[in-house]
Amino acid sequence: MPNSLVPPRSRRIVRNSVFAALAWLTLAASSTGAAPAGGRPNIIFILVDDLRWDDLGYAGHPFSKTPHIDRIAKEGVSFRNAFATTPLCSPSRATILTGQYAHTHGITDNLDRSPATHKLITFPLLLQQAGYETAFVGKWHMGNDDSPRPGFDFWAGLRGQGTTVDAPINLNGKTVATKGYVTDRLTDQAMTFLQKSHTKPFMLYLSHKALHPETVQRADGSLSDPSASNFIPADRHKELYAGEYVPRRPNALAPPEGKPALMRNLPGVPPLSPDTGSSDKTVLDRLRMLASVDESTGTLLKALEAAGSLDDTVVVVTGDHGYFYGEHGLSVERRLAYEESVRIPLAIRYPTLVTDSNSKRDQTVLTLDIAPTLLEIGGVPRPATMQGKSLVGLLKGSGPELRDGFLIEYYSDTVFPRMKDMGYQAVRTNDWKYIHYLHLPGSDELYDLNRDPYEMRNLATSERHKDKLALMKQELERQIKETKAPKR
Repeated sequence: MPNSLVPPRSRRIVRNSVFAALAWLTLAASSTGAAPAGGRPNIIFILVDDLRWDDLGYAGHPFSKTPHIDRIAKEGVSFRNAFATTPLCSPSRATILTGQYAHTHGITDNLDRSPATHKLITFPLLLQQAGYETAFVGKWHMGNDDSPRPGFDFWAGLRGQGTTVDAPINLNGKTVATKGYVTDRLTDQAMTFLQKSHTKPFMLYLSHKALHPETVQRADGSLSDPSASNFIPADRHKELYAGEYVPRRPNALAPPEGKPALMRNLPGVPPLSPDTGSSDKTVLDRLRMLASVDESTGTLLKALEAAGSLDDTVVVVTGDHGYFYGEHGLSVERRLAYEESVRIPLAIRYPTLVTDSNSKRDQTVLTLDIAPTLLEIGGVPRPATMQGKSLVGLLKGSGPELRDGFLIEYYSDTVFPRMKDMGYQAVRTNDWKYIHYLHLPGSDELYDLNRDPYEMRNLATSERHKDKLALMKQELERQIKETKAPKR
C-alpha cells in the first residue's frame, strides 16, 4: 500500500500509546495473567455487524488490511463455509446467543422484541451459572431497550443501533455519555472489564456497531435507506484505501434475470440494475470502519498477550450476516437467501484445541453452532433445546461433515419496500439451493451452486431440472419437519 494511504504514524501514537501502555501494564499485573480457574479457558467473542465473509485480508481481499483478525485465523482455524440461518440482525444475534433457529427462539424480525430477549436462555447465561464472570459490550439490537440482560455481570450496551459518534452507553443500568468514535469507546469498555481482577474464567461478548451505517428514523417509524446515509469511518481512516479499485463479483455487473420476486414492479421502487447496487464509496467506507474494528481486536490480543493469558483464551470473530455490494442490483436488502447475505466469516483461535494453526475447514457450519461450541469448551452441558452442533471436533481436526443441508428462514420486514411479501424458507446443501417464497406463488428459485456459484441462472422452471427441484422440495420439507419450523 502506498505510504499516502496509511494513516500518519503520529496519529497512531497519540491514539494508542498512552492508553494501551497503561491498560496492558494494569492487566498484566492483575490475576487475569494467571491460567483460568479450574483449567477452563477465558472466552472473547467478537461480533461485527453486517461483515461480509470476503471483506477480510485472510479471506483474500485484494486491499482490505485486517492484520489482527487475520492473526486469529492464521494462529487458529477459519471456516470457509459458515452461514447465518436468518440473514437479518436481530434474529441472527438471537440465534448466536441461543443456538436456536429464529422460529424457535421467537426473535423473527427487527421489531422491538425487548421483553422476549430478557427471557432468552443464552450461552453467556449458562456460562455465568457455571462459574464464569461474563460481560456484554456493544450493540444488543433486539429492540431499543439497552438495559442489562440476564447472564451478564458487566453490561455496557448501546441503545438500539447506537450512534457512530458520542454514543450514550448503558453502563450496568445507568446511562453515561461518551465522546468520540463508537468502536473506540466500546473497546474502552471491553478493556475496563479485562483489566478487572478475575478470580474466575471470564467471557467477554463484544458486539460492534460497525459496520452498520448511521440511520435516521422517519416520522412514520421507518428507517432511512442505509445506502443513502452515512457509513462513517473514524477520522483517522477517512482517506484509507483512497484510489483503490473496488472489486465486483460477476453478479453485480448485470441486472437480475429469472428472479420473479426481485423483478416485481413495486410503487416507488426502481428496477434493479448495476446502478441500484452499493456505490464504491459505500464499500470503501465500510472497509474503513472495519479498520477500527481490527485495531480494537489488536488491542484486546495485545492486552491478553502482555498478561500471559492469550493462549488460555478462546478468541472468536464472526459476523451476524453478510451484505450486498451490488450483487443482483442489491445494496441494503441483506435479508435475502443469496450467498452474499447468508455467508459469514468465522475464525477461532485456541491453541489448546487448534494444533494445526492457519488451518481452513470446508465443512458447513452455522450461527447455530457457536453457542454449543463455547459451552462445550467451557465445560457446560449443552441443553437439549439447542439446535446447533458443537464445532469442537472440527477445531481439533478436519472431521466429517456436521450436516448435509440446512434451513434458511426469513418471515417479515416493515422497513424496505422491496421486501414486501418476500418471506421465505430455503434449503442449502453443498451443491444446491432452493428458495420457496411463502407469499409469492410462481417465484421460487433453484440454483446449481457448483455450476452457478453467483446464482445467476434460476433453474426452478427448467424441464431438465424438474427432478432436482422435486428433491430439493423434499429436502426443504425434511428441514422444516426436523427443526419444527412453521409451514406457511
